[in-house]
Amino acid sequence: MSQRITIDHREMSALRHPEKAHRPDNPIQRKPSWIRVKAPNHPVYHETRALMREANLVTVCEEAACPNIGECWSQRHATMMIMGEICTRACSFCNVTTGLPKALDTDEPRRVAEAVAKLGLKHVVITSVDRDDLADGGARHFAHVIQSIRAASPETTIEILTPDFLRKPGALEIVVEARPDVFNHNIETVPRLYPTIRPGARYYQSLRLLDGVKRLDPSIFTKSGLMLGLGEEKMEVWQVMDDFRVADVDFLTLGQYLQPSVKHAAVEKFVTPEEFDGYAAAARSKGFLQVSASPLTRSSYHADSDFAKLQAARNSRLKESL
Repeated sequence: MSQRITIDHREMSALRHPEKAHRPDNPIQRKPSWIRVKAPNHPVYHETRALMREANLVTVCEEAACPNIGECWSQRHATMMIMGEICTRACSFCNVTTGLPKALDTDEPRRVAEAVAKLGLKHVVITSVDRDDLADGGARHFAHVIQSIRAASPETTIEILTPDFLRKPGALEIVVEARPDVFNHNIETVPRLYPTIRPGARYYQSLRLLDGVKRLDPSIFTKSGLMLGLGEEKMEVWQVMDDFRVADVDFLTLGQYLQPSVKHAAVEKFVTPEEFDGYAAAARSKGFLQVSASPLTRSSYHADSDFAKLQAARNSRLKESL
């Protein structure tokens, strides 16, 4: 006899996000056909998952409930999340647990490097939770991870997706000195929505961080992105694009926000593929080296092939300037 399983999103949210439990429910809308994905069942997906468990590593793919996990893990692409799975921020869009993080695991850089080597990755993306509890925001830990990967897999290119290092003087310099190939930090949404969507962050701090990377080392690619569908206006998105170009950001990503639970920010709109195409055209006209804009675009989606395109675009632009 079959049993019917009922999932109570309010109970799940209370367990994972106690800081959001008091918020009124935002009903989760049915997703349109263009952003539905298949359940992960490829054998390599399970191999990748087993390796992450064996190495005791956390991935943002799982913690953030990424819709592309089946496709990416089936190609041995996993975005590793360092410094634990508990974040000191409580952004209203994010599915990562909020709370008091544990002490840093000093063996984590070695385990990450070993996993990268075992997976045979040509390009790896490393992200983290926010660690406002640490004096440097985790900058030295990022540097140690980069150094460990370089030692174990010298040919692997490294992309990092960092916090904003708000009120952490000297943190950016520590990470840049380790010389990742791509420095990614997501703006997430337009400035007007920061008080409700990203209350612990500051829009201009994030812009300053991206600009600072280029000032310290112009050879490092910079990357940032926004989630659409949170109530932003088209003109506001265009303004963020212009701000990115002033900061010399190389790579722009735009994707659809998907609501993790009824306690998270509501989806105000499902942006159509045609609208994403329009944003992409506008972004290219503004001079970005690379643009990825689609409902399922995420920061590290197709990051390996996109890195090759970034290199080719830079080389082409350099040739044109000669």
